[in-house]
Amino acid sequence: MLMEIKVPSVGESVTEALLAQWFKADGDLVKNEEPLFVLETDKITLEVVAEADGILSIKIPEGETVAIGAVVGTLDTAAAAKTADEPVADKGAKDGEAAPAPAETREPELAAESGPAAPVAEDAEPAAPPQETVAEAPVLQSGQEAQFSPSVIRLLAEKNLAPAQIKGTGPGGRITKSDVILYLESGQTPVSTGTADQATDAEAKQASIEMSTEKATAAEERSHRKPMSRIRQRIAARLLEAKHSTAMLTTFNEIDMAHVMAIRGQYKENFKQKYGVGLGFMSFFIKACIEALKEFSQINAFVDGTDIIEHHYYHIGVAIGSERGLVVPVIRHADTLSFAQLEQAIVDYVKKINENRLQLSDLEGGTFTISNGGVYGSLLSTPILNTPQSAILGMHKIEKRPVVVDDGVIIRPMMYVALSYDHRIVDGREAVTFLKRIKACVENPERIMMEI
Repeated sequence: MLMEIKVPSVGESVTEALLAQWFKADGDLVKNEEPLFVLETDKITLEVVAEADGILSIKIPEGETVAIGAVVGTLDTAAAAKTADEPVADKGAKDGEAAPAPAETREPELAAESGPAAPVAEDAEPAAPPQETVAEAPVLQSGQEAQFSPSVIRLLAEKNLAPAQIKGTGPGGRITKSDVILYLESGQTPVSTGTADQATDAEAKQASIEMSTEKATAAEERSHRKPMSRIRQRIAARLLEAKHSTAMLTTFNEIDMAHVMAIRGQYKENFKQKYGVGLGFMSFFIKACIEALKEFSQINAFVDGTDIIEHHYYHIGVAIGSERGLVVPVIRHADTLSFAQLEQAIVDYVKKINENRLQLSDLEGGTFTISNGGVYGSLLSTPILNTPQSAILGMHKIEKRPVVVDDGVIIRPMMYVALSYDHRIVDGREAVTFLKRIKACVENPERIMMEI
């Protein structure tokens, strides 16, 4: 029985997607719930899993743009069931002391399992010693073939590279074809998978010439052209839209983090034991922003033509950086959630992003956004609006600085905060007062900490 593998729907506004990478090769045995391929749209990246056991037949290769609902492959479930029954027959043969299969029968099986090793076997002499086959083994016997696409496996074998030499940038740190090409273009010398005593004098001289050439080439300036991912294209379009369609302005302030750091340190362990999630600073800022948004409704609003749409609910977007770009999942009705529920929601979103399980609905409906550049070491920045929202708060790193307290200079852990806002509907007075309200709530968090 053939089961079609279709491109799933990821949202009403999405009509096509990029089939970024196959995790399995054509003809591989696939298990139920095992990841098959990565689907990339202009908003999210999604891993599609198998719905049953079966033998995979790929209809559309990776790198192609596919329509939603298109058939990209099939699963032969009957063939998978037959394959599952084969070990039982082998066991019966073993009871009868059947001899193992001859070498001529086993060699094609090994070649099929090895993937890219097949061309090498065809070119080799029939009487070639076994050690020549072993020389290619470190690339092909890593036990990770299922994580590489056929093109990656083929390129690794052709260039005699070991996967450990290359840093992967794909989902879950997987190595993509672009990673291999970039590694080769970086001028680094591949580590040979053969042994030194197998090289002849002529090979040694040739290797010396190649190394000299590579060093000379590495000294030259290099460039590499690659297409933008759909997510990066979407990010670029949204940022330009924010710059061109809003009257964006930014105001700054600084917050003394000493008090909130002391409270966090005091309750951190008990909080973790009780709720199973760590207590971070983001939940304090979300709570503080909600208190300020309740006082300044125009900051929790957006422009629609000549109208202003004010929201009386609080869907807070939290900007999270990923390997493929910045995404802003939304915590809905954040005003009704506790500190623990807010922290758990953030952890869940980070996990979904890392596992490519983020849904389009997770990104929609936000009314206000918080971005924490401090996790990357940013001291100060001007965040760009997440349109159509009218404001965004930027957090930054905590740094000890001398400040004046009661006419004395002391060292305090300080954080710069920035509020970018749409000046069309938010005046400077409201923006500055809004930011001061956040400052007051974070510096005196007892009023918003009723759960602990």
